Amino acid sequence: MNLKKMSFISIFLTIISLLVIQCANDSDDTPAPPPSTLEALDISFYLSTYDGIAKFNQQDQTFTQASSNNHPTITVNTHTTYQTMDGFGYTLTGGSAMHLYNMSSSQRLALLQTLFASDQNNIGVSYLRISIGASDLDAYTFSYDDLASGETDMNMEQFSLDPDRAYLIPVLKEILAINPTIKILGTPWSAPTWMKTNGATKGGELMPEYYQSYAQYFVKYVQEMALEGIVIDAITVQNEPLHPGNNPSMYMPADDQAEFIKTALGPAFETAGINTKIIIYDHNADRTDYPISILNDPEANKYIDGSAFHLYGGEIDNLTDVHNAHPDKNLYFTEQWIGAPGSFGDDLVWHTRHLIIGAPRNWCKTVLEWNLAADSKLEPYTDGGCTECLGALTIDGDAVVYNPAYYIIAHASKFVRPGSVRIESNIPTNIPNIAYLTPDKEVVIIALNDSDTTQEVNMKWNDEMITVTLASKSVGTFVWKQ
Repeated sequence: MNLKKMSFISIFLTIISLLVIQCANDSDDTPAPPPSTLEALDISFYLSTYDGIAKFNQQDQTFTQASSNNHPTITVNTHTTYQTMDGFGYTLTGGSAMHLYNMSSSQRLALLQTLFASDQNNIGVSYLRISIGASDLDAYTFSYDDLASGETDMNMEQFSLDPDRAYLIPVLKEILAINPTIKILGTPWSAPTWMKTNGATKGGELMPEYYQSYAQYFVKYVQEMALEGIVIDAITVQNEPLHPGNNPSMYMPADDQAEFIKTALGPAFETAGINTKIIIYDHNADRTDYPISILNDPEANKYIDGSAFHLYGGEIDNLTDVHNAHPDKNLYFTEQWIGAPGSFGDDLVWHTRHLIIGAPRNWCKTVLEWNLAADSKLEPYTDGGCTECLGALTIDGDAVVYNPAYYIIAHASKFVRPGSVRIESNIPTNIPNIAYLTPDKEVVIIALNDSDTTQEVNMKWNDEMITVTLASKSVGTFVWKQ
């Protein structure tokens, strides 16, 4: 073979090789080049762990679009909506107010900012329950119309808020200066003793001949608080009406509460032009027959906004029975204690499962812990009052310790602002959760890993999905911006 022919063949083979390589590069089967970094999603994550190493701490974590996997998935649907939330918070007892008031003014202001301001660095408590007269976490028992034995005051001429002017009213005014839109619920533990069958602060019943006077007692309370610049958004008729063993307390069966509302309290509010909501029951989830029977009375029903609940008895899911019986009426969760000395992990899991998640999933517009503050001796309390109630805060002078209820409420109050709407989300096995759409159009998901192992969990909203890691018995709040 001559040299010219060999050169031609070499050139021809080179051209064929280049064409083959080009075809291979153009083939659909060729692996794509490495992808560029996925765009970070705008999601914040706050975590509390069972061991207390994390207590509502923001996590420095970046979330990106997750690939398909077999992890349990929480899917959020913003198009299916339920109740609108009023808020999350505590009972500001007279004792709580006393401890706050006795702090130095600078330390008290800083603490109230931490609790009630809604900016980035604070938890934004948006709902408070206070006692009408004394609760059992006051230093002593009192009403706003205490009289000498044998005296009566049918027209409330001696009514006075003076017992609350020492601590409660000044502290409320400072709170309102920080958060003017906070909603306040007032609850009596007892009527004035001269209206009761036993003439005592503990137990007894409201005598029918004093129904009208007691209705005026509520009217005066709302009016006098308004003169102090304190708007009472709602009242409950009686704290724990089926538990007359506390001090103060008053037994009030359902038939009597219905009669009082329809013949006295409702008409009195209407006549006085008072828009404060009337909420019934305010006791445990095991007696849903109590509020349902009152709501079944059309003459009482027309004055009633809804029903309030505690969870010292019964199951939280029972509350949906009340909603289903009267879906036009609201539900509120107004009290749950933590017994001293508390257990951060156990309290976190139980209260998140049943209250922060369970109560709103069963239509409650509020979740309130009992109570805001006590000192390290768990004082004050009345003779016969709660001796083991651990406050969300322990306050000794200017020293403050943050207890489990502070963090439990913070997981919701900071981001689920008033006006947020509960939205649909499914519940994967061992991952109870709840989701909201906020007024700022953010999606907030609060999730608990209720299993005994660390879980990888997907969260899906619209076309986006993330994967998160939750340690056993830990709680996460996720804030997802569009």
